[in-house]
Amino acid sequence: MTSRIDITPETKVAAFLEAFPELEETLLQISPAFAKMKNPVLRRTVAKAANLGQAAKVGGVAVGELINRLRKAAGLGEYDAGAHDASEATAVPGWFKPEAVHNTLDAVPLIESGEQPLPLITRKLNELTEGDIFELVTPFVPAPAVDMGKNRGFEVWVKKESDDRIRTYFYKHDG
Repeated sequence: MTSRIDITPETKVAAFLEAFPELEETLLQISPAFAKMKNPVLRRTVAKAANLGQAAKVGGVAVGELINRLRKAAGLGEYDAGAHDASEATAVPGWFKPEAVHNTLDAVPLIESGEQPLPLITRKLNELTEGDIFELVTPFVPAPAVDMGKNRGFEVWVKKESDDRIRTYFYKHDG
């Protein structure tokens, strides 16, 4: 029998599904975006890298709602998500200028072929010079890349074109 783990925003999606296979349908019912986790390629790549907090962003669900629905289904007590539920800005940021986009990566083919694009995204971010913008195209909100960019001091803006086409912009500050 698989040992149980705690269900928090930091819990990896793959670890959650391994520890609670009976809750897969519960997870899939929370957001239509989670249906993509049935894709074996995404299951092997994204689910191992993304945590439940990032999955909530992808699914457009408040982190606290996702975590507490899963915890309730698992028979665990309520979790106080607090700061995790801060909403992300969706308005066009003042720093965004289309002419400043110096590199674009369409990661859709990589993801569909089973590749993990995070190392390539990291390299592209490292190549940015001050004032430049890197554009990333994905079939879902790339929450791990967004978090990594923010942690490294980049401004990040996510623009949803459709349910399966997301453009994420990473801006390297001047000065």
